[in-house]
Amino acid sequence: MTMFEPQIMSFLCKWCTSAAADLAGTSRIEHAPNAVSMRVMCSSRVDPQHILYAFREGADGVFLGGCHPGDCHYVEGNYKTLRRIALLKRMMKDLGIDPRRLRLEWISAAEGRKYAQVMDEFTEQIRALGPLRLNENALLREVEHDE
Repeated sequence: MTMFEPQIMSFLCKWCTSAAADLAGTSRIEHAPNAVSMRVMCSSRVDPQHILYAFREGADGVFLGGCHPGDCHYVEGNYKTLRRIALLKRMMKDLGIDPRRLRLEWISAAEGRKYAQVMDEFTEQIRALGPLRLNENALLREVEHDE
């Protein structure tokens, strides 16, 4: 039996969470290596379509990290992100994707240890949920719908 290793797509705010990931790395803080990270200028620049695309292309989980509320370099970008993610999580249920597969966290540039801890927790959570198998689930729904 092979152990499931989650594939996590990670969108990180350049100003905060990406710097925290760098800090975790330069501080040699061990954490789960399951995330493929993409640095973005602000968490608000991540469109819900980007997240759904990541799931469609095989991500078992998607992580989105931004600045703490009130610390956004673009003033209110993270507030927009918070509203979008709340809405997207409701849509994910309708699409047959467990909303726990998407995680939003506020992590500042000085919180390398928090970044490592959150990535470990999220990786374990996705591992417990198992592989997404989005295409298989969609096919099953089509069969059930046709019957």
